[in-house]
Amino acid sequence: MSPDVDIAQDASPLPGAHRGGFLRLPTAPVAVTVETAPAEPGGEFAPDATSWTASDSAFHRGLAGWALGFAILGLLVSMFVGWGFPIGLVAIVSAIIALRRPLESRAVAVWAIVLGTLSILYSAGWLLYAAARADIIG
Repeated sequence: MSPDVDIAQDASPLPGAHRGGFLRLPTAPVAVTVETAPAEPGGEFAPDATSWTASDSAFHRGLAGWALGFAILGLLVSMFVGWGFPIGLVAIVSAIIALRRPLESRAVAVWAIVLGTLSILYSAGWLLYAAARADIIG
């Protein structure tokens, strides 16, 4: 260094020089100072049984209601035209999915299956009637 330049004490050190402050290596183990687990089962840290169950908001509810709505709509449509069977199919498929879910109403899902099947039968009747009138089938 030149004698003309005076280095201040607050000057930043050269890159890579130890600045003090960290006394342990970044990979050194950290000392545990507080016990975080209970000494015996059933201590104050034991979780209650309700904290491990799924809440009602964890599952989506209402698929059985939608299935019943589609079934009723499909039944109404199939009473007037023969092309209402896709709505009945949607009702039956969504009702079967609702039966497999734990929080859905089984009675509503069963009614959706029954009414969806009835709408498919009415649609099939309309389509057979229309085919007979058009001399497509004998």
